[in-house]
Amino acid sequence: MHSIPQRCARRPLSGGLVVPWVSLVHGGHAAFGSLDAGRARTAILRCLCQICGQALQERCYLIVRPADAARGRSPEPALHPECLPYAAAHCPMLNGTATHYRHRPVLATHPAGRPCTDPSCPCPSRSPSEDHPARSGSPADRYEAWMIRTRTYLPVYAPDRPDVPIGISVAVPVLRRRLLRTAVLTPEQQRLMDLWHALMDES
Repeated sequence: MHSIPQRCARRPLSGGLVVPWVSLVHGGHAAFGSLDAGRARTAILRCLCQICGQALQERCYLIVRPADAARGRSPEPALHPECLPYAAAHCPMLNGTATHYRHRPVLATHPAGRPCTDPSCPCPSRSPSEDHPARSGSPADRYEAWMIRTRTYLPVYAPDRPDVPIGISVAVPVLRRRLLRTAVLTPEQQRLMDLWHALMDES
């Protein structure tokens, strides 16, 4: 297993794992696998690493699935090159431990399993990701990490909310692609990924 990156030396731990800067912390407990929407937006707008929370430098990595490539954006904040290996080693979705997406959004619950009863709390159960219904219970996707120059980093905004970032554009020159986990692509996914790679290689 990868050791904790130096950049994360001051990050809190939960179960021996670094709590990513963008993770939702609910009732004092880290909800791994769920983003704090406010922090995620801040990370995208300020070019911060989703793991350590520090400013990105010359190059960074975007996490990209076939659906993300088709949309032209990565929905998550970027990562430092030195933070990516730690995330790839410990995140169940990236390291292959999780074979399927959850049937329901992550519940930031009490350790005993009791659901949150605070109606004002922005729990993941009340704010699922935009594509959760489509992914619910389905086999995990292929995940790649695309390295880009941070100077080409471009936030993408919601069509009806030009002040709300919903991801980072992948329609930029890609310096390197790293396969994080494989998956059997549908013919349409493979066609889209091949087309996208060809277009980016020509740019």
